[in-house]
Amino acid sequence: MASLKELKGRINSVKSTQKITKAKQMVAAAKLRKAQANAEAARPYAARLAEVMGSLAGKITVSENSPKLLAGTGSDRIHLLVVANSDKGLCGAFNSNIVKAARLKARELEAQGKTVLFYLVGRKGRAVIRREYPKQIAHMFDTTDVRDPGYNEAEKIADELVAMYEAGKFDVAHLFYSRFRSALLQEPTGQQIIPVPAPKVAAAATGSVVEYEPDEEEILAALLPRYLKTQIFGALLENAASEQGASMTAMDNATRNAGELIQKLTIQYNRSRQAAITTELVEIIAGAEAL
Repeated sequence: MASLKELKGRINSVKSTQKITKAKQMVAAAKLRKAQANAEAARPYAARLAEVMGSLAGKITVSENSPKLLAGTGSDRIHLLVVANSDKGLCGAFNSNIVKAARLKARELEAQGKTVLFYLVGRKGRAVIRREYPKQIAHMFDTTDVRDPGYNEAEKIADELVAMYEAGKFDVAHLFYSRFRSALLQEPTGQQIIPVPAPKVAAAATGSVVEYEPDEEEILAALLPRYLKTQIFGALLENAASEQGASMTAMDNATRNAGELIQKLTIQYNRSRQAAITTELVEIIAGAEAL
């Protein structure tokens, strides 16, 4: 049985931990508001760009002369999985859920006889993938020196992916990230980004008569790289909001658990202290009676 001194030390230790988790929860809650606003503000732009892309793609016939980002390489043998994680922990299962979705996709593709490569963004989640696929890491994009990954990082990632694609290092690329739903719900999401799938366009938009100058294929060739950057940028914003939401929830649970543990240890300490006092009283009384 633990001594009174050991119990007191454990209580103080848990209280110190509780202060840290409470502070981390408040920081995450403050950052969540900004990250959520950024993610929600980017969604209408991405949706509108998707509508324009869908309208343009619906007016052309995809062929060998079409932009490579739209037409593809003519093969789907090599798949690149772009896994976007964070650089910090203490956010529950946020990173592990993204990695899990990517690993499931990798196993599915390998079962079909495809070759799988990984492009890793962020520090967390690397260890698991490197342990399972040590020779299949094509590139690791470092964001440790970036406070809040934004459009500059999305642009660099997109440029590197396009360069790898044009060099023939892969045929299809999939992006994995966590889509923000609420502070309690973050949804691991995977989507194909290269070749760019032709976005679905609303029926009202398809019925409108629009003349493009220059022609649709030239506009698509200019818009496709921007569309790719927008998709990656949106994923980074969704990740940022999801990370803060997961961190806030995890730290709230940790703070509550610490409170429950403090309560249990305090009860145990009081009982042990009461037992010690009772034992001392019995000894004093027994000694007095002996005299």
